[in-house]
Amino acid sequence: MDIKSIYSLIEDDMSAVDAMIQSRLQSDVVLINQLGHYIINSGGKRLRPALAILCARACGYQGEQHHNLATIIEFIHTATLLHDDVVDNSDLRRGNETANSIWGNEASVLVGDFLYTRSFEMMVEMNSMPLMAILSHTTNVIAEGEVLQLLNCNDADTSEESYLEVIHHKTAKLFEAAGQLGAVISESSAEVEYAMSHYAMHLGSAFQLVDDLLDYSESSEVIGKNIGDDLAEGKPTLPLIYAMRQGTDQQAKVIRKAIEQGQRDKIDEIITIIKETGAISYTAQAAKNEVDLAKACLSILPDSEYKQALISLADFSIERKY
Repeated sequence: MDIKSIYSLIEDDMSAVDAMIQSRLQSDVVLINQLGHYIINSGGKRLRPALAILCARACGYQGEQHHNLATIIEFIHTATLLHDDVVDNSDLRRGNETANSIWGNEASVLVGDFLYTRSFEMMVEMNSMPLMAILSHTTNVIAEGEVLQLLNCNDADTSEESYLEVIHHKTAKLFEAAGQLGAVISESSAEVEYAMSHYAMHLGSAFQLVDDLLDYSESSEVIGKNIGDDLAEGKPTLPLIYAMRQGTDQQAKVIRKAIEQGQRDKIDEIITIIKETGAISYTAQAAKNEVDLAKACLSILPDSEYKQALISLADFSIERKY
């Protein structure tokens, strides 16, 4: 399946989720409506809610609670984007101006808070302590990941292990929750719940690795953000960490200075270093390893079109260019 076929399989479910997103985004405060609708409708792939839908369906779920869960997950994700763009001082996301560049940092942070609190309102409405426990813990871990990333910023001595810890907290955790919740609402066995959560965790790790790779291998028009944004923010991602480890002293010095000073004025030279040291292929292989682990987790599921879609989604995560 290609990505279009995957989404076609769950088209009705995703339409229901989109309708719920628009409905639960409503507020009496006009600015919340304006900014919230802007970021929600700004061209995202809706990957995390789609993952929750696919995992629930692959586990045989026949109800409608997966629409609520998918909406909650999208709200949490969108809140993190709003806060991330303020922290990173970003002005471009998905090829569009960021909300903070239009409405300001204060509004973006506060609307992000609204989305977090709205998601918790929706959790309470589901009246399930297991779901609440998973989602509240997930949100807490994501916040820890944001702080860990902040601590790593401008630190050229950040290790590969520390980098992986950040992406497991900051990105993979919400994927993991989407997979686990799909199994939980399906009343699947503990073994299936474990498998689905780990499938999604590895998928999320692969997705972030590819994101970090694309920052040095594709154009801004393709990836929808400025090339070298991570470097300008002083983020020591895996391509940079590996390039410093494998490069000459002079090559490592160039990258180290750029990370420590948050500069992208030597981005062309740094991209050349990344390619010459094999950092592109190393990061791509790390992502493929995560995808292989993810797909192995699915062996516990019975064959179905939804299982096949999950396999294809894993393949898409490392084949994509945006």
